[in-house]
Amino acid sequence: MDAIEALTGRVSVPRLAEPAPSSEQLETLFQATLRAPDHAMLRPWRFVTITGASRERLGELYARAAQVDQPDLEEEMLDRYRGLPLRAPMLVALVLTPKQHPKVPEIEQVLSLGAACHGMMVAAHAMGIGAMWRTGAISYHPLVAEGLGLTGDETLYGFMYLGTPDGVRKKRPQLAVADFVSAWPEG
Repeated sequence: MDAIEALTGRVSVPRLAEPAPSSEQLETLFQATLRAPDHAMLRPWRFVTITGASRERLGELYARAAQVDQPDLEEEMLDRYRGLPLRAPMLVALVLTPKQHPKVPEIEQVLSLGAACHGMMVAAHAMGIGAMWRTGAISYHPLVAEGLGLTGDETLYGFMYLGTPDGVRKKRPQLAVADFVSAWPEG
């Protein structure tokens, strides 16, 4: 698949099955991820892979976090939280590791993480791997960040779910460029 096709044809894939990406595919995927624009080469991100039984541990962490916020949560809802990480054979925690720099404010570092995640998704698509960037309140819960071992200055920006596409990929309509792009008048 060429680069333009990968960029214009990428879609999020919510239904993912085994197998997870191979170690060789992951190496390529992360090499693409690490090519994100990065002012001053601060590398303000890190990624944590979660597979196998670790997904169940993450589900328990989700359930505990939800229960902290809603102590009367019924067991059925707790089970729903426990099952969220089981929707893919691999998850990648997306972590911002901001660095102090006089010319690179934190917002640029957040944008760099976003670009890295986009690179991950495009590379996955180009290799036939399904990817879905999932967030939600549970992703931003301090208990989840703590359970994943994030330090006080790090921020979790969700999870990339990776696996084999299961089912038909959605077709996205082609957007009209003119609806989003305008020229600033000269002079």
